[in-house]
Amino acid sequence: MTEQPAQQPQLIKVKMKVGNVEFEIEGTVDQANEAVGKFLQTVTEKLREKAFIAESEAPTRGETCKTVIHRLWKEGWLAQPKGLSEVHDEMARRGYHYDRTAVAHALIDLVKDNVLYRKGEARRYQYVQKQPPS
Repeated sequence: MTEQPAQQPQLIKVKMKVGNVEFEIEGTVDQANEAVGKFLQTVTEKLREKAFIAESEAPTRGETCKTVIHRLWKEGWLAQPKGLSEVHDEMARRGYHYDRTAVAHALIDLVKDNVLYRKGEARRYQYVQKQPPS
């Protein structure tokens, strides 16, 4: 009976950029998952320590586009009229990178929910809080 060689685990390469920090990891899937998780945790903690981002601005997993915009409303960010591009840019600045169409749909949903008011003409709508957050 001949011995069969053990299969080598598949190696992967992961490249990521967080803010102005780039890193590259090569290893097995498990090793890469662990390393990326530790790296992101460390970067988030360091940014919070340096007060580069507020605790409330740190991206949280599983938040919908509508939830993020609703938070902007609660913070009073939508007290002044904002266009789609302004809302999209603010979300990206805070670490939420949604497609522009998703942002547009979420804004329309919040208009239907009587949270926001939409004024202006098609393709140039401005969104503003309908009522101040309680």
